[in-house]
Amino acid sequence: MAASSFFYATFGLCVCLGIMCVVFVSAWNSRWRGGFAWDGTESQFNWHPVLMVTGLLVLYGLAAVLYRIPCTWSQRKQPWKLLHAGLMLAALLLSIGGLTAVFEVHRSLHIPDMYSLHSWVGMCTVVTFACQWLLSLAGFLFPCSPLWFRAGLKPFHVWMGKVVLMLVLASCISGINENLFFVLDGVSAEAYSSLPAEAQFANTLGVLIVAFGVVVFGILSKADWQRPDTHNEEAPLLLREEAI
Repeated sequence: MAASSFFYATFGLCVCLGIMCVVFVSAWNSRWRGGFAWDGTESQFNWHPVLMVTGLLVLYGLAAVLYRIPCTWSQRKQPWKLLHAGLMLAALLLSIGGLTAVFEVHRSLHIPDMYSLHSWVGMCTVVTFACQWLLSLAGFLFPCSPLWFRAGLKPFHVWMGKVVLMLVLASCISGINENLFFVLDGVSAEAYSSLPAEAQFANTLGVLIVAFGVVVFGILSKADWQRPDTHNEEAPLLLREEAI
């Protein structure tokens, strides 16, 4: 009971941090960066950090810990598997929207693409995530996938999921820092080194993102919070498929 209570307290903290990340990134771009539009201007660019943080960080992180919720362990796994895949798909679609926003703005304003470290890591993150999702779709949701393929894919799927989350954290932090260096240049705006209110707010967003990642990794690393194999309904089904 105590272990379960500790999980729900940790999971509640995870959800709260995720919500705060979305609120902070939205407020930053609304209050200091001029709001949102989809017209090829800098206001369209503001969708990029919001969609990336909301999808690639928060939805992805919450989907990653979905199987750890104890109250789901006595239930059939298939609905939670579909919810997990759906949240991951939503995260992927939002990240694609975020990439579309920034590339359209670059093309409209004649800004070069893919020259910064942030852009390299960010693109690597989205491509890796897309490959991970498609491979998982083939391995875990297609009923015709063989037992040996699913068994071999599972540890790789878990490992790659953590790799993607680490890349997401690196992309978010580098993106915030890069944006602040651009907009707080000391000429058209206050210098970043003087730590104006915008810098303090965006730095706080970065801290919240790191805290969210730490809590997600903490949940994933605790063996007691793994869904017990005894509740896994796939094995009997797969064995019947193999026998056929």
